Amino acid sequence: MNPDAADSSVPRAISALLSNERLILRETQRAVTPLGGVAVFVVFLQKLGLVEKLRQHMPIQWKSPNRIDPTTTFTAFLMAVLAGAKRFAHANWLRNDRALHALLGLSRFPTDDTIRNLFRRFGMGDVHRLFDPLAEWQMERLPARSEGYSLDLDSTVLERYGQQQGSLKGHHPRKHGRPSHHPLLAVLAEAHFLLHGWLRSGNCGAARGVVEFLQEALALWGQRQKIRLVRADSGFFEDKLLSFLEQRSLPYIVVARLTKWIKREAQRVRTWKAMDESYCVGEFRLQLLGWEHERRFVVVRELMREGRSSVGRKLLDVPGYTFRLFVTSRSDAPEEIWRDYNRRADMENRIAELKHDLGADGFCLQEFFATEAAFQAVLLLFNRLSEFQRAAGLPVYREPATLRTQVFTCGAILGRAGRRLVLHLSQSWGGLKTRNPLIDKILSWEIPTSPKLDSVVAT
Repeated sequence: MNPDAADSSVPRAISALLSNERLILRETQRAVTPLGGVAVFVVFLQKLGLVEKLRQHMPIQWKSPNRIDPTTTFTAFLMAVLAGAKRFAHANWLRNDRALHALLGLSRFPTDDTIRNLFRRFGMGDVHRLFDPLAEWQMERLPARSEGYSLDLDSTVLERYGQQQGSLKGHHPRKHGRPSHHPLLAVLAEAHFLLHGWLRSGNCGAARGVVEFLQEALALWGQRQKIRLVRADSGFFEDKLLSFLEQRSLPYIVVARLTKWIKREAQRVRTWKAMDESYCVGEFRLQLLGWEHERRFVVVRELMREGRSSVGRKLLDVPGYTFRLFVTSRSDAPEEIWRDYNRRADMENRIAELKHDLGADGFCLQEFFATEAAFQAVLLLFNRLSEFQRAAGLPVYREPATLRTQVFTCGAILGRAGRRLVLHLSQSWGGLKTRNPLIDKILSWEIPTSPKLDSVVAT
């Protein structure tokens, strides 16, 4: 019997896949991490004082002498999502990463059960006590824009498996009949900032509760910079929402739902302005049943072309064209209304980043408000990643997955120099050469403060 057979740490020889060159596999007792680049994000979070803010507002406290501080557990969850976790169980990836623990200042990393137990303690009041002041704290540092911000509304579907609270059957574009949650989101487009988010039951329509949602969002927004425009798709085409926006003097562009009467008026438009050989724009005014007054509609007519799909809908009485209609309170030229709304397409990218890059649809627990607390934590991380890019002076916006690949992923080894810990970043992964400029920008970054408006937004 080979005396080394029972020793799994004995070096092994293997062949390279393409060259057949012999390689020796050995163990090392040194702490190694693939996430050495997270050091840049740690510097940013220290600059903001995130941990202190979490401790100030954390509503959950433990009494056990062996407890891990709830703020530590919450921060560990954010780091797990940053590293690519899509489920609570994935947080265990980081439990043995001693180099990352040193970077975070942790003596032990919480287990996935510890993280779940923290979120299970959240009730509705706890969610508001933690995330409402954090939302206001984040808004204070948004860059000043003299023209204001565009506020985009949208909803998405988070499919669920099992019997979670609020996981009900509703509209599901891919898996009909699958239980889901149906969150509602509001995004400040120019800042890539998630202003507000609600987790809702799966049987909710897109616009259900949207007025109350906006009242809450505007109450958090307060007297900060103005909202130049509210944009939404046809799921939000309701008189209740439009009237609310008009009462608050908030300009809007909303995709009109093609009802019978709206189709009829679109077919009657006689004055068209040609934008090019394929597109024309027109407009009309119409008061639908139940409305207190008429509103302006803008029509975009597109010539159907072979080999190219058209975005709009066909009208049987007008063959060869597709139509898109918008209801708006603005008086700009029809083509400007169309162009402005088209910038809302970036909203879909924010939703895709939440779901695919940060796993917002994967952190689900039995209790509804526990799931909402985890969902809100992911929104918080998303906003911190957006602000990180502004602080680090990155020239263009990068998706969270791109940041993970280009900045946060870097092989590193933990060592010591005397009594001080040293994290050696791999030069072949960009090392300090690519990350020192980001750290310098963050350290010299002057934290902005949003200006106040003279007028108070009514809620």
